[in-house]
Amino acid sequence: MAERPGLNKDTRVCISLAGRPSDLGTRFHNFLYAELGLDFLYKAFTTTDLVGAVHGVRALGLRGCSVSMPFKSAIIPLLDELEDSAHAIGAVNTVVNDGGRLTGANTDVEAVAALLAQHGLDPDQRAVIRGSGSMASAVSSAFARAGFRRTTLWARNRTEGAAIAARDGHRFTDVEPDRGELLVNVTPLGMAGGDADALAFGPDLIRGARAVLDVVAVPVETPLVRAARAAELQVITGAEVHALQAAFQFERYTGVRLTRDQVARAAAFARSA
Repeated sequence: MAERPGLNKDTRVCISLAGRPSDLGTRFHNFLYAELGLDFLYKAFTTTDLVGAVHGVRALGLRGCSVSMPFKSAIIPLLDELEDSAHAIGAVNTVVNDGGRLTGANTDVEAVAALLAQHGLDPDQRAVIRGSGSMASAVSSAFARAGFRRTTLWARNRTEGAAIAARDGHRFTDVEPDRGELLVNVTPLGMAGGDADALAFGPDLIRGARAVLDVVAVPVETPLVRAARAAELQVITGAEVHALQAAFQFERYTGVRLTRDQVARAAAFARSA
């Protein structure tokens, strides 16, 4: 392990802005800074003054900023440029500061598209994406980028869901489809809290599927993931999505491309608290 420099005037700072900050990103990034001996520091924040916070990122020369709800769309007018991943869905989860010029990206889109390829999922499969929020928009865009053309977006919110589906060339429905080979949960169902015991798809739909992707990060073993494992389906967890999108952020901030082993160890450390 490289020796990390002590904090000093040249230490580069990255932050996160979230309505409800967690320690996952903080632990992930700082673990790798320490392991690789990088003179960086990562700290999570919340704010009621987004404009002031972004001015601070620019004025203080902060290197990067992770962006979570409810700021993903609101931050766009405050930036200088958008990468395609963010422009396509109108949502930013990563900001990079290059000499005062702020560029927004969406590494959620990139992470999901990469995981579909890594897990060897066939783009000809019938996919069902459940959800219509900002993360569902990112996942829908990732599926379109990955060449999935037999995708149905299922959401209660007809206005938002139909708009996302139309944008990405998917079908839309507001009732549960009768079949799907790849089931994707992008709702709070299964998340720690009031929906912790909820199953995002019906048992019959799960039994007829081949694979499941659940973007819920806490807990990792959601009811959907447990049901998929019991049915011996291929599983991609929210922990994988969170870790890979953080790795893509890390690369933008530091210029260092991480190995899969480094990503896995950082993710395990982030969840060990």
